Amino acid sequence: MAVLRPTTAGATRRQSPVGPTARLRQTMARVAPLDRAAMQEARQHQEQLTKPSGSLGRLERLATQVAGMTRIPRPCLSRKAVVVMAGDHGVTVEQVSAYPSTVTAQMVRNFAAGGAAINVLARRAEARVVVVDVGVAEALPADLPIVHRKVASGTANLAVGPAMTTAQTQRAITVGLEVVDGEVERGVDVICLGEMGIGNTTAASAIVAALTGQLVADVTGRGTGIDDATWHRKVAVIERALRVNRPDARDALDVLSKVGGLEIAGLVGVIVGSAARRLPVIVDGFITTAAALVAAALCPATRGYMIAAHRSLERGHAVALEHLELEPLLALDLRLGEGTGAALALPVVDAALALLNEMATFKQAGISGAHEPTVATVGSCAAPGPKLVDAGS
Repeated sequence: MAVLRPTTAGATRRQSPVGPTARLRQTMARVAPLDRAAMQEARQHQEQLTKPSGSLGRLERLATQVAGMTRIPRPCLSRKAVVVMAGDHGVTVEQVSAYPSTVTAQMVRNFAAGGAAINVLARRAEARVVVVDVGVAEALPADLPIVHRKVASGTANLAVGPAMTTAQTQRAITVGLEVVDGEVERGVDVICLGEMGIGNTTAASAIVAALTGQLVADVTGRGTGIDDATWHRKVAVIERALRVNRPDARDALDVLSKVGGLEIAGLVGVIVGSAARRLPVIVDGFITTAAALVAAALCPATRGYMIAAHRSLERGHAVALEHLELEPLLALDLRLGEGTGAALALPVVDAALALLNEMATFKQAGISGAHEPTVATVGSCAAPGPKLVDAGS
């Protein structure tokens, strides 16, 4: 099995011995449904905790879902990673962004130095940040402490032809699969999705429009904060891309190749690879949700392993989440990307699991459950519950 770590100068890696298409198919075949027995055991335990049934709302459902993902009725996700895929987009020549494409490489350096928003939030969540160059236009120095897996120096301009060849798309997906392999070897329990690529909201909007059938204007937002004139140009560029390329909505790889991005393809691999390993995947914002759409179209079982971190300001994000039937945990008006929303969601996931694992049961606490007589003393238990503190002390 391929092993991949953030590489520095002189570091070596083993490539997958299987071709990209076969590797993807093999990995998708390993994605299993959520474990019903673990979920049922988690639900039953929730009913014994010192609270009215269902009173912790979404947190209870979230903990149950994670139990099904991991096949562990009382899971703990202590080892966390944020995978930030980076790639450039040829469509930026159409002036669809407020920033030049050179910012992609500059931000990768910022990630490597620990100075970006995702670095700050990941530190707070005790998660490591894994930055992957899968398609940055600039040749980054080999000693930059990131994962160097460049498939191409950015995509072609999707407004005039396919963004990527089929081979490039498959290679980028394989990079994502191999990144997951490397993180599993290092030790990981949950993976957050992040990305960086000037122009990638244009590609994401094109993907969402193609796969959901929605009007381009209804799934295209302001991205990096563009003005009205640029937004209208962006919509026109995406509409032209869909006319020129005619992506087949029944073939998610065709959509991804024609109007997607290298970092989006890499994220598809991360999603599929994580689901095959029974790792929860925390989906960040609009771009990562576009990748989730592709992954779910390729392998519907992956959807069960997705946790939607938040709903961003990008208008297409709500459309994509609804299409995936994912309920976001947060709504903070974010539109940065990088994995920032996913990192912010990690403490919520941790809280849901801590409640499942650490709350006392009615029996342990000597508290009557619904329609039960008062319990005078705490009975003996095979596993001791949490230490109880006198509320009056």
